[in-house]
Amino acid sequence: MPRIIPVFLFALSLLAAGASFAKTAASQPRAREATEPLLNKALDEIGKQRFDAALGHIDHLLRVQPNFRVAHMIRGDLLLAKVRPLTTVGNAHRGPEDRFIDLREEAIARLRALRDRPTDEQIPRYLLQMPPDQKYAVVVDTGRSRLFVYQNKGSRPQLVSDYYISIGKRGAEKAREGDQKTPLGVYHVTSSLPRKKLTDFYGSGAYPINYPNEWDKRMGRNGHGIWLHGTPSDTFSRPPRASDGCVVLANVDLEALAGNLQIGKTAVLISEKIEWSSPGQLASERKDFLDALEHWRADWESRDSGRYLAHYARQFKSADQDLAAWTAHKKKVNEGKSWIKLKLSNISVYRNPGKEDLMVVNFDQDYRSNNLNNLMRKTQYWIRESGRWRVAYEGAA
Repeated sequence: MPRIIPVFLFALSLLAAGASFAKTAASQPRAREATEPLLNKALDEIGKQRFDAALGHIDHLLRVQPNFRVAHMIRGDLLLAKVRPLTTVGNAHRGPEDRFIDLREEAIARLRALRDRPTDEQIPRYLLQMPPDQKYAVVVDTGRSRLFVYQNKGSRPQLVSDYYISIGKRGAEKAREGDQKTPLGVYHVTSSLPRKKLTDFYGSGAYPINYPNEWDKRMGRNGHGIWLHGTPSDTFSRPPRASDGCVVLANVDLEALAGNLQIGKTAVLISEKIEWSSPGQLASERKDFLDALEHWRADWESRDSGRYLAHYARQFKSADQDLAAWTAHKKKVNEGKSWIKLKLSNISVYRNPGKEDLMVVNFDQDYRSNNLNNLMRKTQYWIRESGRWRVAYEGAA
């Protein structure tokens, strides 16, 4: 084989210098042993210009996953490299260009995932606090076509797996029905739809999320049917932008992810580009916000309406009440109280990945007073207003 360093292989050589492919492969669940880890091994060998070894890994991969089109393309490149230099991914002689664009984009997305895999000191800025009964959180990076799964380890979430994904044909930041975009925000898995209840298009299953959430509705965003789902039986994976707004995984990846999902509990945070924090930065932001939440709790318990209502934003809304109606209602209620005891537990705090400076909070609220006892799960949206956190929405979860 001639010694060549085409554009594609040069990129791989850079990746090989900065990524531990063996560690990446070993960190994935056994269900994925025949897919991405094998591809990673092949890419590692290409980066070292050991093309015959790379071809062996690709051939092994295609025996297990014959519908993996990117692997077919790389195999074609490796065979072609035996006779002439390559200039790009998908370098088939006189091949139709439009058929290779999507495959090239998928290959590049997978290469970036190897190069840019987060370190143990990088945590998504959004995961301020998971409740004790939530085992995992899902964080989606639409710009990088990647989904990350973080295990709840108290104050320091731990990355346990990550997967290639496809998103909406027209990108992210969904605003209206039919725009073929994937939403940005904080959601949770609401149900599980098994394969037998779906057409083949959705692959091995689907997990709907609660888009539009209360904040989306308030911002005028609409639409429905945003799911995490699989691929048709004749397709291993889809291009980076291929859905009508859903987040799509290869079936083998969806099946692995399913073991981490708790219906009604698992948070799904969808970002355009993940912002990373160090453990120290995350702890500082968490304390800053939890202090604000505790002051809100204590001021409600104090029955001092002025102090309590100062925690609410000018643009506050709850159901059909604006700030003026909420203020009048709460003052009237407080007049009938001789004491209030308020306890918050099972608290989750997520920073919204969208453009708004927004916190999404859920907690169990145990409210007791001289004339009413009430236990409920509550959702709040907090925004920055005049330099401090204030409640912009409040309602039952």
